[in-house]
Parts: sequence; structure tokens; C-alpha cells
Amino acid sequence: MLGPVDGRSGRVARLSLPEPAQDAVDLYWLPLGAGRTTGVVRVNGRIYEALSAACQHRARRDLYHAALVVHLDGERYAIEMGPVWGNAEPDRGVVREGPVGHRLLGRSRLFRYEVRCWPGGVIPDAAEAVASPQRLSEDSASAQAVLAEAAEFPAATWGRDELGTGEMWNSNSLVAWLLARSGHDVTSLRPPAGGRAPGWDAGLEVARR
Repeated sequence: MLGPVDGRSGRVARLSLPEPAQDAVDLYWLPLGAGRTTGVVRVNGRIYEALSAACQHRARRDLYHAALVVHLDGERYAIEMGPVWGNAEPDRGVVREGPVGHRLLGRSRLFRYEVRCWPGGVIPDAAEAVASPQRLSEDSASAQAVLAEAAEFPAATWGRDELGTGEMWNSNSLVAWLLARSGHDVTSLRPPAGGRAPGWDAGLEVARR
């Protein structure tokens, strides 16, 4: 899901984490409602989870959205999904765009998302990530594979199930799809304890096809 990225005003904070000496792929789990997220996103997330929990007859859980940081040849790449209007940086590494909510709405930039593969970029609110970063690989081939696949991400409509997976398509779908397509072992990857990541299984299912 778009999660905390929805409310971005263009102001971003640089990561203070030390750079690894080796090529690597790191996974971040960001809680919905972290940092500068707009109140609308937080409220909508709570409503969505409350309705989902009621329909599935289960307790409510914390919602997370995933993002990736890839280190390759001394450069750091931030990979995430966010609204087209949510970031003012001109060189943010946009490789794909897709509609939000409905294909027709996607004609307006107010209802389009973008996939960023951002050299030297940032993951907003990375300092608030839970059980993160998770180091998934430490070799150049894996890092290169993730970067190569980013531009091939299926630009289905955010928030819908156009691909028939039984789950909405969103930022978690992006990360899961990239990791599966790049050969990473995704069998044991789960959001932090007590949480869930809607859209994750959709990305895995499409990657398997």
C-alpha cells in the first residue's frame, strides 16, 4: 500500500545509517502512520484494517509497508512507491507510473503513483522502521537484479485487484515482486510480529506467473 508515502510534501530526511562496504539489498518495514504521514492516511488505514478484521473475524493488526535500499558499486538506491505529486525532487529515479483507484482517474497526476529507483535517494521515516533493515543479500548479482527488474514492474491500478490475485496491488506488491523476480528467498519474509502487509502476497503471486 502507499502507506506513509502518500502524504509527502517533498521534504525528506537523509539516512544517517553507515554505508556498507559491500553490495547488498536491505528490506525496511515502515509502520503505517509513521513520521510525517498525513492524518487522512492514518485514519484511512485504521478504517481499512478495522473493516478487514471484522470481515475476517480476527483481531486488528498493525499495518506495514515495505521499501528497499540497494547498495551497488558504492552507490545507494532507494526503491519505493509513492504518489506522483508527493515528492518535489527532480532526479528521484522514476522508472514506472500507474493509476490509483481507477484507470480513468490515472489520467490526472493526482491519481497516479510512481516507482522510484533513486540513486543516492532516501526512504522517508526510515528511522521509524521496525525490525529493520533486514539484510537479504550481499552480492552484486542480487543487487543488480533488483535494480534491473524495477523498470519491469507491472503498473496495475493501486488499491485494486486487476491481476486476479485476491489482494490489492500496492507498494508491498512492488517490494515482494522485486525480491521474488530477482531470485531472493522470500519464503520466510514477514512483517514484524503482530503486523501484516496487505498486497505482499499479490506481488509474490504475480512474480510466480
